[in-house]
Amino acid sequence: MRPVRKLILEDGSVYTGEGFGAIKDRVCEIVFNTSMVGYQEIVSDPSYTDQAVVMSYPLIGNYGITAEDYESRLISPAALIVRDINDEPSNFRSAKSLPELLEESDVPGISGIDTRKLVRSIRDLGSRRCIITDADTSVEKALEMIEAAPVPHDSVKRCTCPKKWYSRTSNPLYNVVAIDCGIKTNIIRMMNRKRCNVTIVPYDTSSEEILSLHPDGVFISNGPGDPCDVPEVINTLKELRGKTVMFGICLGHQLLALSCGARTYKLKFGHRGGNHPVRDVRTGKIEITSQNHSFAVDSGSIEGTGLIVSHINILDDTVEGLYSEDGSIFSVQYHPESAPGPQDSSYLFDRFAELMKKRSSI
Repeated sequence: MRPVRKLILEDGSVYTGEGFGAIKDRVCEIVFNTSMVGYQEIVSDPSYTDQAVVMSYPLIGNYGITAEDYESRLISPAALIVRDINDEPSNFRSAKSLPELLEESDVPGISGIDTRKLVRSIRDLGSRRCIITDADTSVEKALEMIEAAPVPHDSVKRCTCPKKWYSRTSNPLYNVVAIDCGIKTNIIRMMNRKRCNVTIVPYDTSSEEILSLHPDGVFISNGPGDPCDVPEVINTLKELRGKTVMFGICLGHQLLALSCGARTYKLKFGHRGGNHPVRDVRTGKIEITSQNHSFAVDSGSIEGTGLIVSHINILDDTVEGLYSEDGSIFSVQYHPESAPGPQDSSYLFDRFAELMKKRSSI
């Protein structure tokens, strides 16, 4: 029998349910994800570091956890919140259940709450801090615990690789250096498929060291938190501009924009899930995209940076893509490598390869 647990938000609202995974108190920021599948990829995505993820789809855990579907070595969310948790999965590939994985990874979960009401609350009032705690914790005590917990600003540092490593492919055409701010495995896999040897380096690697690896292109990965918390990467990108082709995804998109002089801001509740429509400004084509971010590039700050908007979010008109006037930089806010999907935007890896080919022929 699972223990009774509480989810208490900083506005004092209380949701009572059953605990699974690690049974411990955890203060974090609450966000929601609208994906119907892919919970393993979500819990292993470093971009969720320090966040409690509410799954809007009601049944989670039904196909278990498989060895092949991790997006990183980390189980990243601070907590997982679901309507119904399945701890007896039906899948011949399953190696363990989701509650077992979270327990092993010291991540608390809570189930049996009204996630429809909770998602609407986040949509209407925005992301807030919260705590998962014992049933006998009073609201007053919970609010004191939330207030006392510091807001983390080192999430990228905690999820980057500890040292340089390599992912090689057969018959390579290009050498890519990937700055790891919380990189997902499928990004590396997609670049390998485009005949790129990839050298993955920690987020604070200097521009001199990156250039010493003789890259045909530099990739800046997704990752968690506020892009302004990693000035090391912003300064590195400033120094690399004009010296190599650069491609950024998600946090990498925001960091490239900041390095060129644009600004970023925090969204009310962010974009998370595999069903966000984005329009390519140049072609008019609509792509259904996978997203996971709390911050966006300020469209009013782009003028004078040498950047041009390439993609726009249809739902709220936020900036979803940029490219430089000289063609050496491009970035997208969404995830073209998305696993398990959608895959409308995988062509962007071909564009990266084309830019590297064009530059190498100069």
